[in-house]
Amino acid sequence: MDEYDWYDDDEPYDREPYVIIERREAGVGSFLIGLALGAGVALLLAPKSGEETRRGLAQRARRAQDAAQDFVEDLSGTVADKFQEVRASVEERIEATLGAVDDKKRRVSNAFHTGRAAAREARGELEQRIAESKAAYKDS
Repeated sequence: MDEYDWYDDDEPYDREPYVIIERREAGVGSFLIGLALGAGVALLLAPKSGEETRRGLAQRARRAQDAAQDFVEDLSGTVADKFQEVRASVEERIEATLGAVDDKKRRVSNAFHTGRAAAREARGELEQRIAESKAAYKDS
């Protein structure tokens, strides 16, 4: 039997080879081996002793803590300053609004009193004309 005999004549024969790749998930064993090798290399190449390394780490941790505290203090100061600025701005706007309301209230009150005085004057003139008209009507 020839290698071409088992192919169907209707389908063309593809002569290009193909590769099958099998993949496996990396297991915990591979991870543990890598971890052990990395720790061993780190111990061999460490420039300082364990005590020196711990002191250096503690010192860096204190510096980081101090820097974080400074940052928080700066941030809280900035927030407090902004709060005071906003509060002052709001208070100024409230005072300006209250001043404008008082001004409008005064204007309305003045207009009311002026209108009332004009109405009294007009009423007095009207009553005087009516009285004069009645007197003229009675005389005639």
